[in-house]
Amino acid sequence: QVQLVESGGGLVQAGGSLRLSCAASRSISGTMGWYRQAPGKQRELVASITSVGTTNYADSMKGRFTISRDNGKNTVYLQMNSVKPEDRDVYYCEGANWSSVYWGQGTQVTVSS
Repeated sequence: QVQLVESGGGLVQAGGSLRLSCAASRSISGTMGWYRQAPGKQRELVASITSVGTTNYADSMKGRFTISRDNGKNTVYLQMNSVKPEDRDVYYCEGANWSSVYWGQGTQVTVSS
């Protein structure tokens, strides 16, 4: 079993920046990603990164968010720039090992306008 722990969420002003971190208790050999979910809505992909650094972004995040990964620290990051009010959500970290998928508990991002 792998545990994922997110941190870095909080209140940010519109147009500002925030950096989320997700630390895994063990090495993640597969893709890691960030998802977000608003109340009453489905969880949606924000960005993902493979073990060799190939990234994928949702269209609305391209150019504003950057995902990165430190395999030595079993940690994935999400740098959020030019934050918009609509980015207000709970952000979840996800990691995959072979056929197992793990989720963090989520971290709240609140945007003030």
